[in-house]
Amino acid sequence: MPGNADVTLEQSLAISDPGERDREHHTRVDRLVIWVGNITAWLFPILIVAICTQVVIRKLGMNQAWLDDAQWWLYGFVMTVGFGYAITTQSHVRVDILHQNFSPAKKARTEVFGLGWLLLPFLLIMADMLFHYAWASFLAREGSDSPNGLHGLYLLKMSLPLIFMMCAAATASMLTRHLKTLTDLQLWTFLIGCFPAAWFAAERCIYYVLWWVVRFSNPEIRVRRISREPLLEPTMWYGLALVLILIAISYLRNRRQAT
Repeated sequence: MPGNADVTLEQSLAISDPGERDREHHTRVDRLVIWVGNITAWLFPILIVAICTQVVIRKLGMNQAWLDDAQWWLYGFVMTVGFGYAITTQSHVRVDILHQNFSPAKKARTEVFGLGWLLLPFLLIMADMLFHYAWASFLAREGSDSPNGLHGLYLLKMSLPLIFMMCAAATASMLTRHLKTLTDLQLWTFLIGCFPAAWFAAERCIYYVLWWVVRFSNPEIRVRRISREPLLEPTMWYGLALVLILIAISYLRNRRQAT
């Protein structure tokens, strides 16, 4: 009987708390994302109080611009963090008309394609774009459009690239779990599983290294001119070559160890 009670309790937790599903397979990244999600979830009661308060005081003719801004700040931050939480716990909305009837291997291949070839590249591209977006906002010390609003809007925008990087880490962690279902997890299998994302990440790393090389080697050059320097034009192909070299080295090394 105690054993049955423990099983029932675990099933109840799995239903009520998505973070407890497949806990034995969670990585440190998964636990971090779930922990951040659980902490951030406590902002929802504050958001509800802010919305209700604003509705009441607006009816009384005492509208507060800073409270309007606070609602959007809280909502934007919580929902973006919740995106990463949903990836880790697989609690996002899904259309499983076909997927639910797939074999475990076919489900894993579908998830690898969706996570590694579609979602992860999008998250890395967004994180890269949002970094520049947040940096521009920080330099301008962007604030509210209203004099009585919440100033320091750049703080919220600076959190966006960090959150998207967290979502990317959650996606990569989930990708590794599905890859383990199909094959032994090695560097080359991981790079193939997320090839477009790996290519983009390699290209960006090379681009930024070369950007600073040009910047330090020619201090008088205008910042906007650096990206048009001939040295930076073929970075896409440098990134592709780097990923292919890593795949080849990892594959040959693992094959040698197997023999």
